[in-house]
Amino acid sequence: MVQHHQTVLAVDMPQTGGSKYLDDDGKVKRNGSVWTASAHIITAVIGSGVLSLAWATAQLGWLAGPVVMLLFSAVTYFTSSLLAACYRSGDPISGKRNYTYMDAVRSNLGGVKVTLCGIVQYLNIFGVAIGYTIASAISMMAIKRSNCFHKSGGKDPCHMNSNPYMIAFGLVQILFSQIPDFDQLWWLSILAAVMSFTYSSAGLALGIAQVVVNGKVKGSLTGISIGAVTETQKIWRTFQALGDIAFAYSYSIILIEIQDTVKSPPSEEKTMKKATLVSVSVTTMFYMLCGCMGYAAFGDLSPGNLLTGFGFYNPYWLLDIANAAIVIHLIGAYQVYCQPLFAFVEKQASIRFPDSEFIAKDIKIPIPGFKHLRLNVFRLIWRTVFVIITTVISMLLPFFNDVVGLLGALGFWPLTVYFPVEMYIAQKKIPRWSTRWVCLQVFSSGCLVISIAAAAGSIAGVLLDLKSYKPFRSEY
Repeated sequence: MVQHHQTVLAVDMPQTGGSKYLDDDGKVKRNGSVWTASAHIITAVIGSGVLSLAWATAQLGWLAGPVVMLLFSAVTYFTSSLLAACYRSGDPISGKRNYTYMDAVRSNLGGVKVTLCGIVQYLNIFGVAIGYTIASAISMMAIKRSNCFHKSGGKDPCHMNSNPYMIAFGLVQILFSQIPDFDQLWWLSILAAVMSFTYSSAGLALGIAQVVVNGKVKGSLTGISIGAVTETQKIWRTFQALGDIAFAYSYSIILIEIQDTVKSPPSEEKTMKKATLVSVSVTTMFYMLCGCMGYAAFGDLSPGNLLTGFGFYNPYWLLDIANAAIVIHLIGAYQVYCQPLFAFVEKQASIRFPDSEFIAKDIKIPIPGFKHLRLNVFRLIWRTVFVIITTVISMLLPFFNDVVGLLGALGFWPLTVYFPVEMYIAQKKIPRWSTRWVCLQVFSSGCLVISIAAAAGSIAGVLLDLKSYKPFRSEY
């Protein structure tokens, strides 16, 4: 009902200005800035991906490792700039707004591509939710294990089952999932950004400390040596490392949603380009430090997850703080990623069944000292079911390090490269076979090849994991 009212307002107003309280589309004034947008992006990007970078660098070596990271950051910045130009259709200042990634694809490309984009985007979000559930359980267990090691002086192997930790994470997510609307989560983003700096800095500090203890920088120019692994393993691992790095940079999937929180003037595109530059630079610097210091500390033996791979037992309190920060961050990041999917399903349901009480009805729950809490029955049930499904799958497939690489590889090309390039070509009406068109297509094809290689490497990794696998019995 409210939605309808707002749209009516929008019709009465010219698309150029808006009023004191409303933007040109009749929605409440947006007040995001370069800094809030950068915080949102950094929260989304510096996720658990950062912890696998030392392992990825170890597969690639001192030459290729940093080069590949720089390459991915350049690709991410370039395609994000293309994508930012697609927030408004037509005129960059007064054109029609696209609120989500799929809206942008619909108004620029249309047809089958919209459906394709939706399937890839929402599957990717679903996968990220599972990945985050597993990563948080591994971190909670790492806290428990590091304390257990500390108590027993390293004598007790401290094996434990990950299921209770995944269930605990799921319960917390069921609560948080009831928060409607992405833009009400600004404090969560800032908290999560602080947390990601906390654990990445801890990883960095532990890496530097380890290098000092070793008295030398470990690692070689070409990465893990053949001998430590076979030749084919080296190839698969190199490919998988590409997937891990791609995953560490993937956020284009929620870029338009973030752009929709930014105020104008200046045009949202300008603000977003600045925010992208700030956040990609910060992220890359950070990734370089974490990946390279981790590799310098452990060389060929760099663990798949820097803070839980038990490269360090002491100082155990620092490990605990870092792992607790990861858990808090992942709770926030899970919501930041899943909100677009929640909103999509709820919108589709209300379009499909406009007269349904079940979908539209809100229950008011009085909370002493606060406003009424409005709970929507459909939202409550659907979001709870979603969280339960992701938790159960996480318990079934606990070796998500490889599947995360696979997700990174599968989501990277279509969402980060293909759609932004195609939309940009359509938006700017770039003629076929012109120099710009050819350059963009060559760029897109190159990224596709990298994606396929990375996916192949990750599939090989998953097949290896399945050989020694018992469902619901993941011990660490």
